[in-house]
Amino acid sequence: MSLHHRSRGAAALAAALALTASTPSIAQAHEAPAAAADRVLRVYNNNIENLVRNNADGTCTRISGPDHLSSMLVDDNGRSGTSGVRAPDLLIVQQVRGTGQATAYADQLSAKFGYPAGTYRAIVAWDDPEPWGSTHKCSQQELGDLKKKQTNGIVYNTRTLSLAAGDISKYWSAGWLKPGTAYAGGAGCTLYKPPDNDDGVTNAYKWKRTSAIAARFTIRETGTTVFAATMHLPEQNGANACAGAGYTGIANTGIHVGADATSLLNASTIRVIGIDANRTNIAPTTLGGFGMTGYGAKATAGSRKIDYLFVKGAVQPSSIDHTVSSTKSNHLALYGFITF
Repeated sequence: MSLHHRSRGAAALAAALALTASTPSIAQAHEAPAAAADRVLRVYNNNIENLVRNNADGTCTRISGPDHLSSMLVDDNGRSGTSGVRAPDLLIVQQVRGTGQATAYADQLSAKFGYPAGTYRAIVAWDDPEPWGSTHKCSQQELGDLKKKQTNGIVYNTRTLSLAAGDISKYWSAGWLKPGTAYAGGAGCTLYKPPDNDDGVTNAYKWKRTSAIAARFTIRETGTTVFAATMHLPEQNGANACAGAGYTGIANTGIHVGADATSLLNASTIRVIGIDANRTNIAPTTLGGFGMTGYGAKATAGSRKIDYLFVKGAVQPSSIDHTVSSTKSNHLALYGFITF
């Protein structure tokens, strides 16, 4: 992998650090981090669909960042919109347009809880991915255009978590079965990136929406290390699990973790991975080799469960099975509140 590609996530973080370093209020926020008397790390995972929701009649609806956040964040009883909703620590997201949208979304989250802009920061797999596709199933072209750039990111709370520049992984590519290729128990699988990505100019950059990225954070109060990763697998993974060349992935699910990310994972006490896998029936024990368990069994996209949140840590019970039905996205959010 070239140094140019390796630097994408780190460059996004550097840009965020540069943006906020000149803001005195951010420094003040770091000097007085939020007290975590309850010792709970609040984690969410959601494919936010570029904050554009596809409707059954072919129209699309644009969702504001604050509206989406209000619909997704919950209190300890799984209820959204109550006074008991606490500021989250990690938002693992799929399908954002790049650093610009991710940073705006992070700043809207800061404002929601009365924090200065920059309190929440974002890292993304690709800073500004090239557009792909045409209508994106939106009858209003201007809304479809908002979904043409897609990458994946992690939003984190600097009041509770710190992040060193060296603790961001390289991006790693998903796998897929290219149309017209025999599956043969995974032998036909390849990496979903050039030269093996979708044919044609329209979809030339579609592969960037499936680039995964990870980071290792440190809980400021205790020094506990936290690994977080975000993944979005191709639609083809639903029928034929692929994670790379001739490889069907962990437990034949299409899931794999990149080499850099695995090093960060192995050096972390708490571990969380959020995935839009585009595949059903992935067992909660799939990532047991990493000491992780899947949470939430309800459907997340229509009648299908294709989104997953795996955690190594003491996850509090959920009265709603860790799945937020009020989420304003075509995918429902998953959450885990982890004691430490």
